[in-house]
Amino acid sequence: QVQLVESGGGLVQAGGSLRLSCVTSGLTLSTFAMGWFRQAPGKEREFVSAVSRLGFSTNYADSVKGRFTISRDNARNTVYLQMNSLKPEDTAVYYCAADPNGRIGASRTLYAYWGQGTQVTVSS
Repeated sequence: QVQLVESGGGLVQAGGSLRLSCVTSGLTLSTFAMGWFRQAPGKEREFVSAVSRLGFSTNYADSVKGRFTISRDNARNTVYLQMNSLKPEDTAVYYCAADPNGRIGASRTLYAYWGQGTQVTVSS
């Protein structure tokens, strides 16, 4: 049974940092590209970032470029999202997702498995 469990969310002031983790089980992480998405209240789930199977390639939404960094540790079955210079508009539930075809695309339809999400709230 594939499971993705996010953690690391919380309440932070604008300009602060958080590091999200996504621990996976039931799959061989190195065979999946991994992505992070977010969903704010009343809005659609949107792409944040993705990383290739071995971590050599990444993709970022324009809104987070230069502030967020995605990484992975396949030996620890974990994917990370380091978020710096946080803004109130970054407030959302953050989800990790796994793409078995190894792409690092922005479309939700590419990702077969999803976690339950972790809340990030940035106060002004």
